Amino acid sequence: MAKRTDYLKKSAEAPAVLLDRTVVTTEALASSLPKNKLAKKSKDYWHMLGPGLTTGASDDDPSGIATYSQTGAMSGYKLLWTSVFTFPLMGIVQEMCARIGLVTGRGLAGNIRIHFPKRILYFSALLLFVANTINIGADLGAMAEATRLLNPNFNFYALVIGFTVFSLGLQIFTPYVRYAKYLKWLALVLFSYVASALMAGLDWHTILHHAYVPTFHWTKEEIIIICAILGTTISPYLFFWQTSQEVEEKILQGKTTLRLRSTAVPRSDMRSMRVDVWTGMFLSNAVMFFIIAACGGILYTNGITEITSAAQAAEALRPFAGNATFFLFSIGIIGTGLLAIPVLAGSSSYVVAESFRWREGLYNKLGKAYAFYGVIIISMLVGMAMNFLGIDPIKALIYAALANAFVAPIILFLIVKLASDKKIMGRWKNSWFSSSIGYLTTAAMTVSGVAAVIALL
Repeated sequence: MAKRTDYLKKSAEAPAVLLDRTVVTTEALASSLPKNKLAKKSKDYWHMLGPGLTTGASDDDPSGIATYSQTGAMSGYKLLWTSVFTFPLMGIVQEMCARIGLVTGRGLAGNIRIHFPKRILYFSALLLFVANTINIGADLGAMAEATRLLNPNFNFYALVIGFTVFSLGLQIFTPYVRYAKYLKWLALVLFSYVASALMAGLDWHTILHHAYVPTFHWTKEEIIIICAILGTTISPYLFFWQTSQEVEEKILQGKTTLRLRSTAVPRSDMRSMRVDVWTGMFLSNAVMFFIIAACGGILYTNGITEITSAAQAAEALRPFAGNATFFLFSIGIIGTGLLAIPVLAGSSSYVVAESFRWREGLYNKLGKAYAFYGVIIISMLVGMAMNFLGIDPIKALIYAALANAFVAPIILFLIVKLASDKKIMGRWKNSWFSSSIGYLTTAAMTVSGVAAVIALL
């Protein structure tokens, strides 16, 4: 009888136990859902990122880092507002470039060749090739210097050759599907600059104030540095790379986009493109913001007002901000160089190949696109040679900036015209707002270019 009573007692408790288990299981499932949902959203977001992310990240190349470092060292926090001001300009222009690539299935140079006089394209291609090659040379030198900061025993010239060969090998012999992933992950190195600034103990209240309250003095030095900032952030090579990479991505997905009608581009593709582009431009300008802030709060405050290279900026930060900031800054120079150099060389090759209707595209193997890869090789080797000829990198970058100052307004005007043409873009043509911002950017770059030339004469 006692056993039966015990059995009934256990049977009576069983539903409660089962219920408790069900509740626990449900609670565990409920608690895991937000995490799973967040993980899925994060994964989907990461998959959306591609050409826009790498384009934006490549904008912060070692030459750009030197410009932003000098901005902070020379003026403290006063010009932080430029990182906020240039963000929407970059975003809207790069979105136009991406739309042109998605809708037409051609690179920017190919579209210019079809719709505008060829002499404009040839002139722009020449200046772009010269400017990009100079930047490649300066970036290779900066990467070598940054590596020697971490280990002085390395030989500068051996490092320049090593970085050149390594970069060329990736561009020529790595399948595009893998190469695109490398560039995408390499973009994350930019967070080293965010970390280096956050670890420096800066006055963030003052920093945020200067980010949104413009300060400007009409001195020759500030005019030149603002022109340099505009030329560095809104660079012509970004326009060509963005457009061509949108085409490459579609080919990578098995979609031949050449001669696609605009009606064939789904809204989902445009939505993903916008997320990608604006993320890339935000990252680019955020890094610019943190570099200016770090150098303004540390170098300017301690009387160091002259920076001529990214490596010098890293070395100058070390005594005041510590080894961690120095190390992160140096690693950032090397990483951004590895990202930016292929973009610089590749954009030159796209422009030249499309101008002369050569077979182009990183998805092609070397044997099928000799001329396309030949331009990349020449640009890389000439840039490498600059470091052996004793050419002053700062003077070379000034000439590169002047070349960009001449070509940027021309290309920007053509981009706005293409993106606003209903016959070309169909339902994806510019809104009046996008066109207005595009022309405003063109005007700003024109004024900047003229001011730079006058200031340097």
